[in-house]
Amino acid sequence: MLNNKVIMITGASKGLGKELALQFAREGAKLAITARNPGPLSIVEKEIRALGAEVVATAGDMSVPGDVDRFVSVSEEAFGRIDVLINNASIFGPGPRLLSDYPEDDFLEVLRVNAFNPFIVTKRVLPGMMMKNAGSIINLTSEAGKTGFAEWGAYGISKFAVEGLTGTWSDELDGCGVRINMVDPGEMDTGMHDKAVPDCDYPLAKPHEHMDVFLYLASDAAQNVSGKRFEAQEFNWKQGEENE
Repeated sequence: MLNNKVIMITGASKGLGKELALQFAREGAKLAITARNPGPLSIVEKEIRALGAEVVATAGDMSVPGDVDRFVSVSEEAFGRIDVLINNASIFGPGPRLLSDYPEDDFLEVLRVNAFNPFIVTKRVLPGMMMKNAGSIINLTSEAGKTGFAEWGAYGISKFAVEGLTGTWSDELDGCGVRINMVDPGEMDTGMHDKAVPDCDYPLAKPHEHMDVFLYLASDAAQNVSGKRFEAQEFNWKQGEENE
């Protein structure tokens, strides 16, 4: 179902982004990946090639318009199109702390990376998708994007913004063939979770354990699904069918 689809993933050098890239490579997709740090990104690129998949890896900061334009332009030149965009890149910020003690520069940086980033990447990718009247955009959200948690600071607020961004764009794109949804991956064993919950004393899911919802939303099986919020750790294909 995903063979030869072109999948673009931001924040693909580690954690969930890396596992998504590898999983889609196993499914026969073509990958366009990016992250700010070229070293880890290069390692993921090699792992994808070892799986026999085509890949374009471009280091850059997806909250900087020039870097976004370069990444998307290189990817479109290589593959001719983008079928699926997964806006995964995000940061937690300085760690758990009260909003009253939150550094202003850090607050703006988290919003820039987590909310402005998916806005400008989506805006740049949309024209190509709209020309072919098809495309899937998947934004990463969090439980903190619908519930205010003390000491989660700008991260939670940025995810509230992502949920609003997703809903607004879904309404605006209605009828044009491009769909946009969001996925809450749940608590996972990642570096970001270590920062958010430094004294975690309970078991966590591994990123590779909950790929089904991403595969579903990227596939043609979900071509009529837009504006929905999915929880990765509770998703099953029957749920997907019910949302069509």
